[in-house]
Amino acid sequence: MKKIGLVVKSDAKANEKAQELERWLRSKKIEIVRKKAVESGQENDSNRPSPPPSDVECIFVLGGDGTFLSAVRWIGDQDIPILGIKFGQVGFLAEIAEEDLYPAAEKVLKGDFILRTRMRLVVKVIRGQKTRARETVLNDVVINRGALARLAHIETRIDDHYLTTYSADGLIVATPTGSTAYSLAAGGPVIHPGVPSIILTPICPFTLTNRPLIVPQSAYIKIRLTKGSSDIVLTFDGQKGLEINDQDEIHIKKGPHPVHLITLPERQYFDILKNKLKWSGGRA
Repeated sequence: MKKIGLVVKSDAKANEKAQELERWLRSKKIEIVRKKAVESGQENDSNRPSPPPSDVECIFVLGGDGTFLSAVRWIGDQDIPILGIKFGQVGFLAEIAEEDLYPAAEKVLKGDFILRTRMRLVVKVIRGQKTRARETVLNDVVINRGALARLAHIETRIDDHYLTTYSADGLIVATPTGSTAYSLAAGGPVIHPGVPSIILTPICPFTLTNRPLIVPQSAYIKIRLTKGSSDIVLTFDGQKGLEINDQDEIHIKKGPHPVHLITLPERQYFDILKNKLKWSGGRA
């Protein structure tokens, strides 16, 4: 490899390790393209960086899941492999521990790794004939009511067929990767990343029979707020928000460009899952 991207959390410890890693990589004649991660919820059109050069061969992310999601949004539609090194709280995307950084980096430089694809969702917000926003998410798109708003009434259609109108604090539409994020906290199921599906998880639904729903990855989801809805925000991977109202229609479908995660051969999804969720029990 000749050029590697580096995305670093805004944290003194992570930055110190990043400087150390950068010196180590440069000693191996590798050029570094470094980017500071945008803090979760702080992204907007003015601070969204230009995409990385097309000759970047992989990206190392030093941080937690928020930093990882920021890096994925930086990549955009490019097929650049990405590896997360954990410098945050409990998360599922940055799977390499800090102490394993250099052994993992050596394996990546030697090509001793596996690429696993993770689906993304394309989200469009349309008002009348105008597209207000077009975003790609790895984890989820979330409709959330404000602190003083009443219940959100969210009319939901799948493949142009009316499903239901959720009366809830909000609605999460997640990928299998995002099933272990906000959706899980809201009572949604854990879905293996290899299962081709999309999850709809209502947040604190008023009707208790409104349960999380798993639909095929081919589903085309359309969402609209009922008349009079206000103080509602749509968030994309927790990185960027957009105020919406009953004039907006949200279109969600599987994106054409998946994320390529670098996974080391000895790292198993179920081991990571058990560790992160602190499941008990001995070996069979």
